[in-house]
Amino acid sequence: MRMLEMTLAALDLLVLFYFVFAKPTSPRKTTNMLIGAGLLTIPVLQLLLEGYRWQLVPLYFVTLILLGSILLRLFRPVPAVKKRRVLRYINGLALSVLVILSTVLAAALPVIDLPKPDGADAVGTATFDWIDGNREETLTTDPGDKRELVVQVWYPAEKTDGPPQFLFPQDPQIFHNYISAFAEGLHLPAFALDYWKYARSHSFHDAPVLPSLKPYPLVIISHGLGTSRMLHASQAENLASHGYIVAAIDHTYSTAATAFSDGRITGFKTELSAEDIYDKAPAIGEIWTQDVEFVLNQLDSLNAGRVESDFKGKIDLDNVGIMGHSFGGATAYNAAYTIDKIKAGINMDGSLLELDRDQLNKPFMFLQSDASANIIEALDDPAVPEEIRERFAKETQIARHVVERGGKSIHIKGTAHFNFTDLQFYSPLIKYMGMTGSIDGDRGAYLVNRYVLDFFDKYLKGGAGELINGPHADDPEIDFQTL
Repeated sequence: MRMLEMTLAALDLLVLFYFVFAKPTSPRKTTNMLIGAGLLTIPVLQLLLEGYRWQLVPLYFVTLILLGSILLRLFRPVPAVKKRRVLRYINGLALSVLVILSTVLAAALPVIDLPKPDGADAVGTATFDWIDGNREETLTTDPGDKRELVVQVWYPAEKTDGPPQFLFPQDPQIFHNYISAFAEGLHLPAFALDYWKYARSHSFHDAPVLPSLKPYPLVIISHGLGTSRMLHASQAENLASHGYIVAAIDHTYSTAATAFSDGRITGFKTELSAEDIYDKAPAIGEIWTQDVEFVLNQLDSLNAGRVESDFKGKIDLDNVGIMGHSFGGATAYNAAYTIDKIKAGINMDGSLLELDRDQLNKPFMFLQSDASANIIEALDDPAVPEEIRERFAKETQIARHVVERGGKSIHIKGTAHFNFTDLQFYSPLIKYMGMTGSIDGDRGAYLVNRYVLDFFDKYLKGGAGELINGPHADDPEIDFQTL
């Protein structure tokens, strides 16, 4: 909860205690006036400085009831406000339950607070809408539709005054349409996500790129199927704070929601089911891989100055990495396999789409959750369908090939699938839904960021790779797999 929210909840509980246990026959007018001033001032400040959240509606209601009761105590004779003790207890208990309910809702669905990047550089961000005129959009029914992407870039920036950028669109109508699309995928009413409008990042909109004697290595991020680039904002910011330019792609029609600069919102239109995922996924994966290649070409245009921007000469296109989560992790593998410009890649808890691409000869790292790390156990489990076991065996063989050629397969103990995203910071309820594991969210994110950075430092900056070379006592959750 935010500071004024907690203050208001605490004030309401104290006032309820006062009402229930103070003697109504001897009210102190000064005390009542001070309480009334607090009940009026704190909520007004909270609404003005922090903003309304639906989670606080019960708290606002209790505050109004208490304020009305104080006014009665101030302006009516004492007998008019006398109550039987039992009735006072019942009313106090009922209102206390509402305060506690509001507090629980606000804590369970908090204003999103992403971890701060731990590098030395400030972080800037810029967002681009790019149309690939050479590709038809195959995920819509419009025959003249071209593939269009939103790409957000984070980068080392000059220190900038003022607050950092909001995480989500701030135009009221665009934001409403955006969260409506997101909420539809989650089977929630749109108002349930309205509080997302208060979430801020740790980067600054269009801040000047930090001058450097040499260009910055580039890392591309590919999100999971049906999620969003926004679930990797803290990872991007952390890399940027350590001297990387990071470009995260929204793979249009495969996100929960994508907001274009002209106000258009696209939702999820990628039809995949458990029954046909292995048949259809490679075609979707090819679209995503082409998205990566297109974005690299666009960034090349920015770097060369063919398109005016602050990035001219700032991007080191000789040192390009890619990372992705889930379906985006599979895309990272495919892109590393097929795109010559990409030098190294990371798959965060993703399966593989093209099982015939088994001879990757570039540095690559698999980061795995508990479930993914236990895939080997399924190879001999007769309860698992033979087709699935054969697929698992092939994926394990590919990962083994990567490790034999100097790559890494790392199991982070205590993690589940969404510990490799920012979703773990959206609500503590995520853990109890089984979407994240037993590991503390901050600790899990720290480990992911730490090993991702060390990997790219080694292969894109020529670092020593101190962490990825072997186990460290400080990181007992890290298990290097030999497969």
